Amino acid sequence: MSELEIIKNKLEWDSTIKLFVESDFYHTYDYHLISKKEDETPILIKYNEDDLVIVLPLLIRKIEGTQFKDATSVYGYPGPISINLTEDFNNTIFIKKLYRFLYENNIVSVFSRLNPYIKHQETILKGLGQIYSPGQVIDIDLTKDIESQKVDYNRRLKTYINKSRKQYSTRLAKKNQDIETFIDMYYENMRRVKAIDSYFFTKAYFFDFIKSNSFDTDILLAIDNDSKEIIGGAMFVKKNNIVQYHLSGVKNEYLSLNPIKLLIDKMRIRATKEEFTFFNLGGGVGGKTDTLFHFKSGFSKEMKDFKIWRYIVNEQVYENLVRDKHKQKIDCVFSHKTCLEYFPCYRCNIKY
Repeated sequence: MSELEIIKNKLEWDSTIKLFVESDFYHTYDYHLISKKEDETPILIKYNEDDLVIVLPLLIRKIEGTQFKDATSVYGYPGPISINLTEDFNNTIFIKKLYRFLYENNIVSVFSRLNPYIKHQETILKGLGQIYSPGQVIDIDLTKDIESQKVDYNRRLKTYINKSRKQYSTRLAKKNQDIETFIDMYYENMRRVKAIDSYFFTKAYFFDFIKSNSFDTDILLAIDNDSKEIIGGAMFVKKNNIVQYHLSGVKNEYLSLNPIKLLIDKMRIRATKEEFTFFNLGGGVGGKTDTLFHFKSGFSKEMKDFKIWRYIVNEQVYENLVRDKHKQKIDCVFSHKTCLEYFPCYRCNIKY
């Protein structure tokens, strides 16, 4: 006996996710509500087959000017999670039911980031579209003792953190004013790196993290010992056995001895004592091996593949949408490397 249902309300979504030992904050209703854009609808696809359960969270979006929609994932590392699933799972019935739901609801394509800490995601999605890895994420193994973890730090990082400890102290953000200060530092960071608009989250976004009961959010602050001023901060999100490094910010005048490295080190120690298993620092922008990736890789030699799932449900409609979007430049679209990497192609605004 198998069944596929769609969950949209918080109460049922929350009670379903609680059943899964392997889940991350990216799977929660609250994070979907915090993250969704105005034109996006969060859904949780739930599949039952005997004692097996699979759920897949997605955001459904309308494709402007058409009767069609597509699906994407929240920013981060979601993907499907399961109960009682093994590597020899035959996903034939699951594939048929998922395809039927997507096709009948005019959903042309699906894009989802996957979670490097959750087993069987590729087994669940086998035969559905394409899974590929654009890069890696840095993992600190919190099951090692605190000193063994530190052995993997590069020499320069150790020196840097020791120097930071003499200049800065740290504490958790507790008051609204602390959070407001962190938000201002985050915005300052985004302006400095000329981030795109989507990274300038509203203030409500940050406070909603703190309010949620579906996961725990720690904002660690760095305080300059001389001026007693808050000069940097980092947000970490915890659920089950995983800690995620989410956002950070530092005042421009303190970049020469950036306190974020100290804050990551403090969270590593804190999370180890709290008996978490994984500490994901993430990777470079878009999975690239860039300066952000190199900064994070100073903390650990352990890496996990970051994977993305792309699935075209309706090939004919997808191709028509691509042709309609790019019109006379269609030949360029199908040969342009950057555009070939963008999915879905009909949402690509790259200049050729």
